[in-house]
Amino acid sequence: MNPDLKRLQPYPFERLAQLKAGVTPPASLAHINLSIGEPQHAPPHLAAEALIEHLHQLANYPVTRGRPELRAAIADWLTQRFDLPAGAVDPERHVLPANGTREALFAVAQALVDRTRAPLVVCPNPFYQIYEGAAFLAGAEPWFVDTTEASGFLPDFAEVPAEIWERCQLVYLCTPGNPTGAVMGTEALQGLIELADRFDFVIASDECYSELYPDEDRPPPGLLGAAAALGRDDFRRCLVFHSLSKRSNLPGLRSGFVAGDAELIARFHRYRTYHGCAMPPPAQAASIAAWRDEPHVRENRARYREKFAAVLDILGDALEVRAPDAGFYLWPRTPVDDTEFARRLYAEEHVTVLPGRFLSRETAAGNPGAGRVRMALVPDLEDCIEAAERIRRFLSRL
Repeated sequence: MNPDLKRLQPYPFERLAQLKAGVTPPASLAHINLSIGEPQHAPPHLAAEALIEHLHQLANYPVTRGRPELRAAIADWLTQRFDLPAGAVDPERHVLPANGTREALFAVAQALVDRTRAPLVVCPNPFYQIYEGAAFLAGAEPWFVDTTEASGFLPDFAEVPAEIWERCQLVYLCTPGNPTGAVMGTEALQGLIELADRFDFVIASDECYSELYPDEDRPPPGLLGAAAALGRDDFRRCLVFHSLSKRSNLPGLRSGFVAGDAELIARFHRYRTYHGCAMPPPAQAASIAAWRDEPHVRENRARYREKFAAVLDILGDALEVRAPDAGFYLWPRTPVDDTEFARRLYAEEHVTVLPGRFLSRETAAGNPGAGRVRMALVPDLEDCIEAAERIRRFLSRL
């Protein structure tokens, strides 16, 4: 067995199941699950129709690079969404389809990390646990940068010591952040690019929440846009990861992509050819339809805005909570220990939330997720309102 498997930590939902073990919630209340970021809005019909229409292509082996039409749709979307120069994203050199961001974020560390050089992988804290597992199984050590209220819930890379950067081979970003919803600005992204140039590491920017934002006139910036604004049309040392799971309510399709530095994409493509992770042809057809359509994405954002407004209207004066910059999570401070809060809320009101400490690791400053919980506003509006009312009722008893 690979000895690095022993280094993997229990997944947050395993710990949550243990926390809830032995608890019997009120049978009179239907369960409302706010713990997992699984979109519940209906997928766009155009994607489902394209999937069905191309089921006959299951008779064909897909290629790792995907159909040219898919790469072109992705390149066009990136160019329009992040205001990139025309032709800056070459579908042949800068784009590689993936089966969702999760598998690509994990696999990229396996392809790019040189385990012979005592490597470090720098991650935000709290974080998506795939980053840590990817680092361990690539033979690297994760090094965490706390994202706290004091830092605007963003990683302060200026505080990272030079000796850490000298060993760093890969930095995972998550912008908009999970679970905080914080968005890194263009200037901060450019500052990290300059650090990557200085210390020779790769930036992997997880941008899977980028299309869920409150103001239609202010979409979150992305790493490729920040690079282009510096005049870097080669996107050197920059990779971005996007998905249709949150943008288009298609988590079951397992469709996303990685784009950026052509040299890194070429290396990653070679790895993925052996990895055996080509996207099935019907999923590619559905993905093309989804990436080429924006009305369903705008409708999706409007539904989340409605839910945030309703829930915050109920909880705003009862809990220390604010609307995120983007994404679909609330990240409130709890009046009691976060694990106690989650366990009692489930026991008394049959509502599940995720303790913040399960998404974080201890550092010298403590656990930055402790004393907070993650609430995913993914159920329908009525269930989100019902959950908020139950949470308020629960808070009145604390």
